[in-house]
Amino acid sequence: MHFDLTDLRLFLHTVDAGSITAGAGRAHLALASASARLRALEDSLGTPLLDRGRRGVAPTPAGQALAYHARSLLQQVDRMQDDLSDYAGGLRGRVRLLCNTAAISEYLPEPLGAFLQAHPNIDVDLEERASHRIVPELHAGSADVGIISDAVSLQGLETFPFRRDRLVLLVPQGHALAQAGRVTFADTLAHDYVGLAQTSALAAYLDDQAARDGQRLRVRVRVNSYDAMSRMVVQGVGLAVLPRPAAMRRRGAGILILELDDAWADRQLMLCVRNWDSLPQYARALVLALKPPAGA
Repeated sequence: MHFDLTDLRLFLHTVDAGSITAGAGRAHLALASASARLRALEDSLGTPLLDRGRRGVAPTPAGQALAYHARSLLQQVDRMQDDLSDYAGGLRGRVRLLCNTAAISEYLPEPLGAFLQAHPNIDVDLEERASHRIVPELHAGSADVGIISDAVSLQGLETFPFRRDRLVLLVPQGHALAQAGRVTFADTLAHDYVGLAQTSALAAYLDDQAARDGQRLRVRVRVNSYDAMSRMVVQGVGLAVLPRPAAMRRRGAGILILELDDAWADRQLMLCVRNWDSLPQYARALVLALKPPAGA
């Protein structure tokens, strides 16, 4: 039984993306070539590895077993390359990094950009996920590094502080809550909201908090950026919850910032990995670069 490392990487990319087209893109292969490789891999094993449907693909039980062993094998290959990289002139590799909305939009661009400038041979697959969805991917080994709110259980992961993330409420001037100063999230749920797209991690987080209060957000419109949210708030469409740094950049005429008097609104974002010692050297370099400076 022969396994090609390119085929194994393509298979894992396809499983992680849930799409042969996206998997081919991540593996830098043409779609026709990727499809042929996956079919040949299935033929060589004598069993289907992917269930193909109209909305994408999912691994069969045999595919799940292959994915588990392929991750272990490729991690060993990566560690071997790490050990030899000192002789070859620099770190080289690809890191899969999963982050929640606040991290990916507010706190990550500058340190990640500096890291990529300093390490031209390291690439990063960056994807947004809700914190509770990142944890199982880290445990399964399908992601190398996650940036997660400490509001979810981090048991079984090795963690490092990343940034504090305080969520606040944007309110249009003249709104019934405008003079409140501080409010609880539950106090706001009788009012209309401007929300992020339902695919965003912050949208899922707020929906969960509303459900815990036995209510649901009354979202009149969903947009794709904090800037669009704040402009809708200025127009009086509704309230919005977003990280304090984003709110401070957008405060001004027609808009107020209120504190949310809820413990969950003051979050610590954590850098998380499954096992530091087994992490490839280039992934460890990324974690070290993203950790805040001492005293920050």
